[in-house]
Amino acid sequence: MSSLKPAAPYPWPEGKASAFCFSVDVDAHSPWMWNNRDNPPALLSHLEQRHFGPRVGLARLARLLESVGIKGSFFVPGAVAEAHPWMLPELVDAGHEVGLHGYFHELVQQVSDAEFSRMLEASIALFEKQVGKKPAGFRSPAWEMTPHMVAEVKRHGFYDSSLMGFDTPYCVDGLTEVPVNWATDDAIFFKFLGGPGVDGWPPVGTDAVLSAWREELTASRKFGTLFILTVHDWISGRGARTLMLEKLLGSVLSDTGIWVATVGEVAAHYEAVTPGRDAVSPEIPETLFNHPAWKGA
Repeated sequence: MSSLKPAAPYPWPEGKASAFCFSVDVDAHSPWMWNNRDNPPALLSHLEQRHFGPRVGLARLARLLESVGIKGSFFVPGAVAEAHPWMLPELVDAGHEVGLHGYFHELVQQVSDAEFSRMLEASIALFEKQVGKKPAGFRSPAWEMTPHMVAEVKRHGFYDSSLMGFDTPYCVDGLTEVPVNWATDDAIFFKFLGGPGVDGWPPVGTDAVLSAWREELTASRKFGTLFILTVHDWISGRGARTLMLEKLLGSVLSDTGIWVATVGEVAAHYEAVTPGRDAVSPEIPETLFNHPAWKGA
């Protein structure tokens, strides 16, 4: 039960004051496939921008992590792994974590419960075929979940990293949740495909984003929270953005009070040390029109 009293600090391992994860949503061309599933246009620009990820950006990000000695968490749609069968094995061989991210980057609001379950099963089968084992984690495309999805992800024994009800690990109906944060996602700052009706604003400069993320890092350290950085292969694999990430990682690694871990390691720590902490229900509130105050009851 919440109150105005400050919660006890989250017990990160080794006496660390906060935690940091480097995660990559390897969307590549899969959102294009989903958005154009009924009538693919004979147009190359958006598709080629997304192909940059597996062709160039992903390797650039992997080399960055190798250069600073960090392991990342790569959430890969099934369609991307299917199109690039080298991807999952090479990431695993390099010591990184791989997790599920839908099959076609299908949007939750546009699929039925049965379709979600079917595509989840297909993703699991593909991962097992390519790397010989079931992944530990799931991250929903566009970071949305439903009660059915929570139940299915829990049934398969995964942790989830899609929601943001806390800034430390928690659980939703028994499902371990490693929370994300829109403020530390590269797409909201840099995503720019071009064309009328596609983009709401021009991309932000790297200096402004680096400053904002360093402020987030300072806040995470002060409040003892989890900083999950989420980048995309086709967005932050571009040169200046990769250099910006190198500077951010320098700030992270210079602070010995920050635990640097994969998302899966954070989930495992939660389940081993603080299981059930900050447990919440996935219950959806009733419609406003059923509320006694609205009905005059």
